[in-house]
Parts: sequence; structure tokens; C-alpha cells
Amino acid sequence: MKQKALSKWLKIILIGVGICGLIVYLVIFPGYGQSLVSDYPEFSNRYLPWLIFLWMTGIPCGIVLVLGWRIASNIGKDNSFSNENAKYLKWISWFAAGDGIFFFFGNVVLLFANMSHPGVALFSLLVVFAGIAVTVASSALSHLVQKAAVLQEQSDLTI
Repeated sequence: MKQKALSKWLKIILIGVGICGLIVYLVIFPGYGQSLVSDYPEFSNRYLPWLIFLWMTGIPCGIVLVLGWRIASNIGKDNSFSNENAKYLKWISWFAAGDGIFFFFGNVVLLFANMSHPGVALFSLLVVFAGIAVTVASSALSHLVQKAAVLQEQSDLTI
């Protein structure tokens, strides 16, 4: 696959993920919360704190999509193995780690504030595990892209 085509497909995927994320964060989370409040009015005091907490977890996800867009643009410019892409991948790993940690501690705080259930806190461990997986994968990719960029620079200098 050529670089331009790969870049185009990556951008299409990023747009799709962004649209899905907007639907989840702006439609599904509020709608599900409202249905819970209508079925269980005693949970009405928990709706807004949870909704704000979940929206805050979406901020790093949006930043990661922007960084992914920049990586895809660099790939389209035939600049796949660059220090810039390695830096973006490192940032992605930091945002994923930070979001996972924030999600876990946010769940613990809401649990201790009597606004959550222990089962929800345990389920949040799956989300944290996914964040750790993204952190490790993007950090490894950052390292590999950095090494490839160094090799490419050395190769360009010897020609």
C-alpha cells in the first residue's frame, strides 16, 4: 500500500473513531444516565458527577485522535519514520497512562463518596488494563520509530 493511500485510510479510521466517541460521550452516556435516573430516582444526585467525570475522560481521547491525525499526515508525506512521529507516539503513551490512572482514581473517589458501586469500580479495572495496553504499545512503537528514524538519517547521510 502506498503512503498516501495508507494515510487516507488512517484518517478515515480516525474520523470514524472520533464520530463513535462523540456518539458515546454525547448521546449514549447522557441517555443511559437519564434512563437510570428515571428508573431509580434515588440515583439522581449521582448523574451529574458521573457525567462530568466521564466527559473528562474523553478529553485525552480527543487529544490522542489529533496526535494520530498528525502521524497519519506525516505518513502521507512519506515521513513515517521521523523523530516527530516518535514524539507523538510517546505523547500518546503518556495520555493513555494518565487517562487510565485518572479513570481508576476517579472511580475510587466516587466509590468512597458513595456515588458508585464496588462492581463498577472492579469493572473500571478493565478500562485501566486497556489504557495500560495502549500505553505499552504506543511506547514500544515510539521506541521503534525513533530507532528507525536514526537508521534512516544515517542511511541518508551515507548516500
